[in-house]
Amino acid sequence: MTERKLIRVLIAEPQQLVREALVALCERNPDLEVVDQCADGSAALRLILQKLPDIALLELDLAELHTLELLRQARELQIITRMVLMTSRSDRKTTIEALRCGAHGILLKSGSTRHLMDALQQVSAGGVYISPAVEIDKIFAAHRNRKDNEDPFETLSAREHQVFTMLVEGHRAKEIAARLAVSPKTVDTYRASMMRKLDIHDVAGLVKFAITRNLTSLPAANFHFPLPALSSSAAVTPNARAKAVGDGLG
Repeated sequence: MTERKLIRVLIAEPQQLVREALVALCERNPDLEVVDQCADGSAALRLILQKLPDIALLELDLAELHTLELLRQARELQIITRMVLMTSRSDRKTTIEALRCGAHGILLKSGSTRHLMDALQQVSAGGVYISPAVEIDKIFAAHRNRKDNEDPFETLSAREHQVFTMLVEGHRAKEIAARLAVSPKTVDTYRASMMRKLDIHDVAGLVKFAITRNLTSLPAANFHFPLPALSSSAAVTPNARAKAVGDGLG
């Protein structure tokens, strides 16, 4: 009898509890083998090169080396491992940029275990998986039918979109530069261009924009700098959050 070929999976997720839960779920499936796990993008790329898994299951916003930069480098190195990205964001721009960078699957963290297993099976068979909650028909229809008065957010380049995403989640220019493997000056150039396109002139404004359009996966409490205390009686509105973040950035 022919021996069944296991799907070899590498898991990269910064939160240990989530990572261990993903490992446990995969190990319960007799068709899957978890070859390793890690918490950041640099370790993920190194392990992909060492272990050559069939699939790398990657959080979209990995530290050290940003996930989309990891995909770009993997494509340049002609790595055959297929990449599935996990994210809480389902907006058109995130989906398009992930696929453009070489993702073979997009798995929403709000989905079920069944969606995880479907993604791994479908991608390992050579397909592309998009979570059912992502309205892919509308996304590609909008991409094909863009007009002159399109949303300025949709005009951001891939790099500008990456810088936007990390800025609104609290990362500073030096950290963004390291994660994208570029210089801080280059990050400043992308930031200036992105702000000009959006007609937003400070980070607090970017955060307000991201919150109101559901473009950030982190609550204000998770930003990487102390936030000024808000009155306990005041509602935490997008304006209040954005102001607090802007004050924290100084």
